[in-house]
Order: sequence, then structure tokens, then C-alpha cells
Amino acid sequence: MSVYQKISQISSKFFPQSKLFKYGFNLSPMYKRSTAKITDVSDDLLNITIKLPISWKNKNYVNSIFGGSMFAAVDPIPMVQLMNLIGSDYVVWDKSAEIKFKRPAREDLYAEFIFSKNELEEIKTKVAEHKEWEILKTTHLTNIEKTQVFCEVHKTIYVADKEFYKAKRKKAKSKKE
Repeated sequence: MSVYQKISQISSKFFPQSKLFKYGFNLSPMYKRSTAKITDVSDDLLNITIKLPISWKNKNYVNSIFGGSMFAAVDPIPMVQLMNLIGSDYVVWDKSAEIKFKRPAREDLYAEFIFSKNELEEIKTKVAEHKEWEILKTTHLTNIEKTQVFCEVHKTIYVADKEFYKAKRKKAKSKKE
């Protein structure tokens, strides 16, 4: 269990999960360095919104938002969001990511992360059937009006039954020895 998970576990006795998610991310050093902020988290964690303001901290050589800041702003959220939504019976890992820059960002950027209840049920069903499953989530960094896409991030997220995953890791470890 990570330091962040331990803090979250203890804090959940005093604060709602949505507040922990928002302030936990916004105060954590790893997310602060992205220069983004989570601005809204729904009570059920199904919807999360971020803002990536343009500033001297994230401008690149040509005065637009550095691509690394764009990626760092969106990278951890879908995986951690899904972990919190489906519970501790599952292992959730980022498997891969692809970023496509569409145009230089010379203004504040925004992104939404959405899971539907149907999507969560489908993930659980697929994992029950196959023991492990991969999903693809796409995030767009846009202007405030959502009329221009500046960056598109495709993330492949691996989800597995926890007991299956432990057995798979144990088997792989014993093959190496």
C-alpha cells in the first residue's frame, strides 16, 4: 500500500471520498508539478474536471504549454479514479499511453474524466469472465468552451481480479527462479 493510499484510508474516516480525491491530488507533490488543478469531483467520483492554467511554470520555448505538463495533468487521473470506483477486489494499472498534440496551447486548458455506471459494470463483467481486461480511455485537453482540442491522450488501463493477478505474478516469479 502506497503512502497516498494509507493517507486516503485514514482520512476517509473524516472526509468524503470526493473531497479526498480533489485535495489529495491538488496537495500531492507529484501532481502539483504538473501545474494542473482538479477543480471538481462529483460525489460519486464518476466525473472529474481539471484546469491546466498557462503560466511561466509550464511555458515552453515557443510560449505554449509544455507537452509534458499536458500529459502529467491527465496521466494519473483515470487509473486512480477507476481504482476508487471499482474497489479493492481488483488490480488496476496504467498499461500504455499515447499523446497527440493538435495545436499549440497558449491559453488555459480543461479536461473531463468520466466513467459511467454501465462502463463500470461492463468492466466488472469482463474481468469476471476473463480474469483480466484492458480498457481504453481518451481524454481531450480543450479550451473552456470545449470548442478546440489542443491535446488528446489515449490511455490503456489494465484491470484484473486481485486473486488471479497474485497467482499470475507468483507463477511468473517461480518461472524466473
